[in-house]
Amino acid sequence: MKIKTIFICQECGYNTAKWIGRCPECASWNSLVEEIRQKLKTKPRVLLLDAFSKPQRLSEVKMSAELRMKTDIAELDHVLGGGIVQGSVVLIGGAPGIGKSTLLLQMCGALNKKGKKILYISAEESAQQTKMRAERIANATDELYIVCETNLDVILEHIKKISPDVIIADSIQVLYSEEIASAAGSVGQVRECAAKLTVLAKNSGVAVFLVGHVTKEGSIAGPRVLEHLVDSVLYFEGDSQTSFRILRAVKNRFGSTNEIGIFEMTAAGLKEVDNPSQMFLTERAYKTSGSAVVATMEGSRPILVEIQSLVSPTNFGLPRRQTTGIDFSRASLLIAVLEKRAHCALQTQDIYLNVAGGVRIVEPAADLAIIAAIASSFKEKPLSGGDVILGEVGLGGEVRAVTHVDMRIKEAMKLGFKRVFLPQKNFKMEMEKTKKTNISLIGVESVKEALELIFADNG
Repeated sequence: MKIKTIFICQECGYNTAKWIGRCPECASWNSLVEEIRQKLKTKPRVLLLDAFSKPQRLSEVKMSAELRMKTDIAELDHVLGGGIVQGSVVLIGGAPGIGKSTLLLQMCGALNKKGKKILYISAEESAQQTKMRAERIANATDELYIVCETNLDVILEHIKKISPDVIIADSIQVLYSEEIASAAGSVGQVRECAAKLTVLAKNSGVAVFLVGHVTKEGSIAGPRVLEHLVDSVLYFEGDSQTSFRILRAVKNRFGSTNEIGIFEMTAAGLKEVDNPSQMFLTERAYKTSGSAVVATMEGSRPILVEIQSLVSPTNFGLPRRQTTGIDFSRASLLIAVLEKRAHCALQTQDIYLNVAGGVRIVEPAADLAIIAAIASSFKEKPLSGGDVILGEVGLGGEVRAVTHVDMRIKEAMKLGFKRVFLPQKNFKMEMEKTKKTNISLIGVESVKEALELIFADNG
């Protein structure tokens, strides 16, 4: 057996024979860790084709009668694309204490009621600690098996004996395989353990859930190849100061991406939020400047959220810009458009932007609402409480069309909004559909025209 020492980047998996301060692949500083790579001598073996799967026509592949397992947690099923697919591998990441283990234990309770056998690999907690959490959220755990083990080879033997329907590994960064000499949590160990569990899932049809740690930047720790190996990647997000949690799908081979599920953390566990739009607008302050409502799309779901803005004179030479839930570069661009095209003197103003409820908006359909919120705070003129504002804004000040307008309008009607400001192109397409409804559509072509119409009834 030959022993070789190499240095592996813990961010991207790049390896080199000598240590360097900055990874040439991902440009991360001080991310290379020394690991021992062993080259084992193996005997030549004869491959028997009969012992392996044979090629077959796609038309001859037989589908299982129960392709998806419903968890009866509607928000989780929605994010997964309709339920748990047999043989799939799902990676769930999130900050410590956000509720990953709580969500998975609640899923175990729901699946137990359907007679599904589950193996919970608790690599970070004892069996007593896991039972305390299960009793707190009042879960039925008759068919829930728990094993406190970090050695993957031992875990695989337990899986063979129990033959579970679902496997939960909490967490993948703690597991290790004896075939790899490096420490648990290293690039090689995470890749090897995830690959073995993935092969197990594909060959046996067992659904596997992997809990992953996150870095201080919010991305899942370990090599990027971990996200490529699995079928779905879910991020559990939330502010520690609020009780609301958002489960977001950023990759899903069996469903739509960018879907979200919304939960509320309570003393008895996570509770589903049936109407997210109403939740985000519950504490909205009416007749207050700097507040605008936009209908944003999260996957296939429209959600109404409040954009808040505070504009105040700066006390220093350089005005301050700060955003929460909105891309900073996008906000800077919109502020420049507002200064140039609508003649708002914001050069001496501090501007703060926030999306209420901890939601993160990435789509450009919120551009016009952001501009309206900033103008409202700057002019000290509150917007009408019954308005929803939609539209992408270009550098020329033009308001461009957005997608899924019909779904956004229906969501606004459901919550009793009276007017929707939208791009002129969308207005022509949706005007006929809403003639007999209680909501009025107002089409706009430019930022200047939009602001004039928005503030027309507000003095």
